[in-house]
Amino acid sequence: MVMTSQSKDSGPARWQPKLVYGMAAVCLLLGLSVGYLLRGSESPAAVARTGDAPAQSETGHMPTLEQMKAMADKKAEPLLEQLKKDPKNKDLLLRVGYFYKSAHQFKDAARYLEQGLLLDPQNVAVRTERASCLYYDGDIDGALAELQQSLKISPTDANSLFNLGMIRLNGKQDSAGAIAAWQELLKTHPNPDKKAIVEQMIAEARQQKNSAISSGIPGAPKE
Repeated sequence: MVMTSQSKDSGPARWQPKLVYGMAAVCLLLGLSVGYLLRGSESPAAVARTGDAPAQSETGHMPTLEQMKAMADKKAEPLLEQLKKDPKNKDLLLRVGYFYKSAHQFKDAARYLEQGLLLDPQNVAVRTERASCLYYDGDIDGALAELQQSLKISPTDANSLFNLGMIRLNGKQDSAGAIAAWQELLKTHPNPDKKAIVEQMIAEARQQKNSAISSGIPGAPKE
């Protein structure tokens, strides 16, 4: 999985403790690829995603990004042909979007998920998925804006709050903002499956913030 850990205009995060960075990366992968909570039937394309992930290459190794794109284009071709006849078929748009996401073609995935959202703008699960695609494609601000829109629709959505914290931490080095999102998550979901992970990440984000303050890092949040 290709991950972007900072915005294009932000400086290098040299001050991040290795433990914090490692835990954040693991939980980012968990949160953005799977979701903080199982979505169940929340997404109309949840079933469509099953089995859509690209297979291994003929050599038995994981394919390169170029190979994954070629496989994604080939698999998406019949769906795109159907969309030519039925361009406002939401489920088809989401199937294409989710497939491209599974193939790590995040720009294409975000584009098709956006078209699906035009037909179903209140779908928080799809917005959260699109935010992850924007993040992995390097559009940190776009990802945050998408999650904020999700939270306007559903202020206590667990996946949106979890991912908001992860992207604030990894994309903006905003430990205070990440902590705020995760505290709201624990407040509104007092017994989540991943409570221990969130509590640990809050503790490490606090350590990161305090380390930045004590080191006199420019722009570090003050207590």
